[in-house]
Amino acid sequence: MSPNEATMATFEARMRQLILQFQSLKEENKELYAMLEKSEEENKRIVAELNDVKKQFDSYKMAKMIEVADGDITATKAKLQKLIRDVNRCITLLTEK
Repeated sequence: MSPNEATMATFEARMRQLILQFQSLKEENKELYAMLEKSEEENKRIVAELNDVKKQFDSYKMAKMIEVADGDITATKAKLQKLIRDVNRCITLLTEK
């Protein structure tokens, strides 16, 4: 085998190796893009779920604030009614004397 033929055989062998490596990397790249797309879809789903949970939490907080406010109003009304009864008793006692 002449030096040129040996060089050519080495070149062909190296070229086949590079083609195989290219095909392997191309397949790996395809798989990685598929994984990336799946991860992005999962990320979008999780972000949407997070936004829904935030809305639910905000609604819950608002309901709790209204509940507390209603409870305060009820308690305040009861205290005012008691004070009014006390004042009415005092007025009744003063008018009797």
